[in-house]
Amino acid sequence: MESFVVFAILIGAVACILFAIAANFVGLWFQAFVSGAPISFFGIIGMSLRKVPAKLIVNALITLKKAGLKEITSEDLETHYLAGGNVPDVVRAVIAADKANIQLDWRRATAIDLAGRDVFDAVKTSVNPKVIDCPSATGMISAVAKNGIELLVRARVTVRTNIAQLVGGATEETIIARVGEGIVNAIGSAESHYDVLTSPQTISEAVLNKGLDAQTAFEILSIDIADINVGSNVGAVLQSEQAQADMKVAQAKAEGRKAMAVALEQEHKAKLVEAESRIPLAIAAAFEKGQLGVMDYNMIKNMQADTRMKMAFSLDREKA
Repeated sequence: MESFVVFAILIGAVACILFAIAANFVGLWFQAFVSGAPISFFGIIGMSLRKVPAKLIVNALITLKKAGLKEITSEDLETHYLAGGNVPDVVRAVIAADKANIQLDWRRATAIDLAGRDVFDAVKTSVNPKVIDCPSATGMISAVAKNGIELLVRARVTVRTNIAQLVGGATEETIIARVGEGIVNAIGSAESHYDVLTSPQTISEAVLNKGLDAQTAFEILSIDIADINVGSNVGAVLQSEQAQADMKVAQAKAEGRKAMAVALEQEHKAKLVEAESRIPLAIAAAFEKGQLGVMDYNMIKNMQADTRMKMAFSLDREKA
């Protein structure tokens, strides 16, 4: 008798557990049925067996059906969940895109989500464009006009998400880099920095016409110059440095010419000393041959003494 009671209690406990589980499944099935998003009872049980949260799928499907997106099935939701996707975010993104008349089907939305992008944020950015500071930090873009004057510029770029290129498209960093490059090129093409200061919109137009958003996840709507300041005279600095370099080169060449002149002078002095050393030998040879007499020799000596005396007087005057 006691064993029968225990058995009955066990049967009752198992029945209660099964009833609770079945009630949960029945509740989800009934909720989906009355909401116009019917799912088979065994389909809900199958989700539980596949470790898929049935309540999440049912609620997502009901939300889609109520939003008028009836082509998306519970199998699509379950597949995306099993692939590691964020089902609620994708559902919200698809509904928001549909309400905003943005072309975003379920397949593309799930691909964007699985690629690691925030698909709901992308849709919001498509509806409400955002502003990107260029450069992103507190610095300024430095560019030099043709007259050598440096300009410091900060721009604000208004973009919206390009859903078609969100997967594989370049990010904000690429937009910032391309806009900065375009601003530098535009200012560098200006004849004078005054042209840029008087018409800064010409920079925006020149940069915007370059198609800088190609192969990116964004579409550039506008580029506005937020701040522009005059920097240093880069051209004058470069010319000054070039002049100093040219002066050093000229000094080096002058030193070289001076050294060559000194060497040539020393060479001439050596030749002169050599020539003077031959004079006594020439005089002796002339005496031997009878070509020079004593009177002639005395005249030569007097001329040499007179020359030395004049040179001494000249040196004394220079010192005085």
